[in-house]
Amino acid sequence: MANNSEDEKDEKDGHGLSMSDAIRKIVTTGVSAAFMTEEAIRSRVSELKLPKETLNLLLQGASKSKDQLMNRVTDEVVTIINKIDFVKEASRFVEEHKFKISAEVEVIKKDGKFETKVSKPSED
Repeated sequence: MANNSEDEKDEKDGHGLSMSDAIRKIVTTGVSAAFMTEEAIRSRVSELKLPKETLNLLLQGASKSKDQLMNRVTDEVVTIINKIDFVKEASRFVEEHKFKISAEVEVIKKDGKFETKVSKPSED
């Protein structure tokens, strides 16, 4: 004969999911909510038939998590960018690379009588 506490644990919530499955789904949705849209969260928990207050609390938590994540990522990116010495990096780049500049200038008078062409031959 099964234990009553085990029966309660596996009892269906009336919507086709056991309580443990429902709790598992809510927790996994809560954890991944920072990466989901509001509609994705709603569709994910729609079969649980949650009360409006609970759904709103879950959506608010997801929104807060997204904001915190974005603020943290922004702070980290700003910290990394602030550590970069752009003058030093540009100087190092110039020292380590050879530059080749080719130019061609052509001046043509509008009436077509005067034409000058200046170019530097390539040294390949």
